[in-house]
Amino acid sequence: MSDIRFIIIGVVLIFSGFLILGVFGENYQSSNIESSEFENCFEYSENKEPISIECSAKMFEQNMFFVFVITLIVGGIVALLKGVKGDWDNRVKPEDMVGPSRDNPKDENGS
Repeated sequence: MSDIRFIIIGVVLIFSGFLILGVFGENYQSSNIESSEFENCFEYSENKEPISIECSAKMFEQNMFFVFVITLIVGGIVALLKGVKGDWDNRVKPEDMVGPSRDNPKDENGS
């Protein structure tokens, strides 16, 4: 039996990782091309002219972004695996169970 909480957490983490990568990832792709093709990297904004910055700083920001996204996705995968293998739902003590008893068929009929 699976532990549904970890499965839900895993799906949410994986989805949020890919969503963040899709929405914000475009800003971090250009530093690889700029560092390999040109000597200087530039920071672009909509209202100003490009500003020359060090490529190492831009690469560090890009790497930190991808580490964050990969951490979200890997955390989601680990949570999914833990949820599929989990047996926490099955380890409930009989005295802690709530609801109709499975031993007594009268509870199901309402009598």
